[in-house]
Amino acid sequence: MTVEIKVIKKPGRTVAEQLYLPEIAKGLGLAMGRFFKNTFGPKAKKEIATVKYPEEKIEYPERFRGIHRLTQRTDGSPRCVACLCCSTACPAQCIHIEPAEYEPDDPRYGYERFPAVFTIDELRCIFCGYCVEACPCDAIRMDTGMHMPPSTRREHFIFDKDTMLSIPGRDGSYLTANPRHEPGDPSHPGVDRERGH
Repeated sequence: MTVEIKVIKKPGRTVAEQLYLPEIAKGLGLAMGRFFKNTFGPKAKKEIATVKYPEEKIEYPERFRGIHRLTQRTDGSPRCVACLCCSTACPAQCIHIEPAEYEPDDPRYGYERFPAVFTIDELRCIFCGYCVEACPCDAIRMDTGMHMPPSTRREHFIFDKDTMLSIPGRDGSYLTANPRHEPGDPSHPGVDRERGH
């Protein structure tokens, strides 16, 4: 059995093609043309998308999910009732809450709990916003308008309760616009301690 071998000739190239000089000149000409157009063109300042950060700040969109914050009641305590809805909804499992009961002389005793420990690991967080949607008390928000500050230490990315209570919203407020009835309020339609229901 014989095998036929077909010989394919190599395509010939000129000296200029072998040196790649024309192609280098074309690429360099394109880059230099763009450089001068962007630097000295009539719309150069308007079209450039690069920002000199951090000297020049940009305004984030209204729906931007920034770092987390805890909203406060009017007395400065956290609005969170430690229901664990946010930590349950979190797909990254980055929220850790340890609930505690109020003292017996507090009017909130028997109604709700408060977070003794509330931490969010911002390195594990995927900023999906599920925790904000799951919160029935509007206690956790991502409306700060701030991104994560740069750091080289892991502990700077673990936000505790006091840190999140000290972060204001985009409007500068620590409260929320959503109303909340406190226990003992006569207009509160919720649980009645005297009747037990």
